[in-house]
Amino acid sequence: MNLEIKGDKKLKGTVVTNTSKNAAMGLMAASLLNKGTTLLRQVPKIEEVNRMIEVLSSLGVKIQWVQDNNLKIIPPSKISLEKLNKKSAIKTRSIIMLLGPLIHEFKKFKLPQPGGCKLGRRTVRPHLFALENLGVKIETRSKYYEVARQKLKAAEIVLYESGDTTTENVIMAAAKIPGKTTIKLASANYQVQDLCHFLSLLGVKIKGIGTTTLTINGQPEIHKNIEYHLSEDPIESMFFLAVSATTNSPLLIKRCPIDFLELELLKLEKMNFKFKIIKRYKAKNKFTNLVDIKTYPSQLQALEEKIYARPFPGLNIDNLPFFVPIATQAKGQTLIHDWVYEHRAIYYTELSKLGAKIILADPYRVYIDGPSKLKAAEIICPSALRPATIILIAMLNAKGTSILRNIYSINRGYENLSERLNNLGAEIKII
Repeated sequence: MNLEIKGDKKLKGTVVTNTSKNAAMGLMAASLLNKGTTLLRQVPKIEEVNRMIEVLSSLGVKIQWVQDNNLKIIPPSKISLEKLNKKSAIKTRSIIMLLGPLIHEFKKFKLPQPGGCKLGRRTVRPHLFALENLGVKIETRSKYYEVARQKLKAAEIVLYESGDTTTENVIMAAAKIPGKTTIKLASANYQVQDLCHFLSLLGVKIKGIGTTTLTINGQPEIHKNIEYHLSEDPIESMFFLAVSATTNSPLLIKRCPIDFLELELLKLEKMNFKFKIIKRYKAKNKFTNLVDIKTYPSQLQALEEKIYARPFPGLNIDNLPFFVPIATQAKGQTLIHDWVYEHRAIYYTELSKLGAKIILADPYRVYIDGPSKLKAAEIICPSALRPATIILIAMLNAKGTSILRNIYSINRGYENLSERLNNLGAEIKII
């Protein structure tokens, strides 16, 4: 699928933040822990979710969409790995999160190595190091992981890295192990909090939700019919904030999960981006704090300090790329340091094809001089989700008609994105 984008148009109107892709993937994996029926409400209909549905269905799980965006998940009496859909499994990195649930089903099994975004050496060793503490032995082969365990045991674990999926995997593994498991240096990010609240409703006792130290008292048997509302996606809220800032357009962005956007908004405020929080309220899950944000046309200024990401409560690693198109419209020079991934900063230089003034200092850092008058171009989407979306954002600003080819990577994480942008006044056509 390709997009034709007529840029340099002022946008206006209201957009509502969808629920989180990353939360959906963790909760779908966690549904394997529950022998009852799980109903996940407002699940985004995106390619990443489709791949996980295909994988779980191949294990014998019954999955159906009900009432539009609600996903009903009914586990089989016994999960089978014999017909695992390997083709779908290797297309999503989220397959790695099945390690935690599946160790409760099998003493030995194989899991395909995951795919997803191509972002340098995204090692899975933190997963393996952490699960070893619980009695799991994992051998890495060329195309799969060989997993074996005897008796699982509770433990105190220090994570090798404070990764989101690593933390989720250990939480799911500990959820059915009797005794107290302590996870130190855990991620406290939004999808981890969603998972913890979901498991708490299933009867798993978890302390420290929202902090970097979690204690989990496992529940060996989980059989409960449950409904859970996914939280809204701070990365999608940030996408529309970046659209507003880059195109200098006033927008009303609703249902923004503010606890996971505060530092991003502070950085934008110091860049002279004008906005106002006009309403505060709770999400349907009763945990997530939401706000509506009204943005205004702004004359952006580059920050003197570098912009970089950190684990929560730092600036979100997935939100960092959105500062690239924003920086192209800010007066002065911006340094963006993407220290997490070796190759992602290289993707940022694709914006130079649109006329952005970007210097690649090394595989982690780019200097951006602005403001730049962007011009139309034809670009093939990178295989990484966030770098692909920032090209789309820049094309909305660029004068003329741009072509963005092979947008599967965008469809992995966003639902009906071109239609939603068109509702704000963009001119995007699927070709």
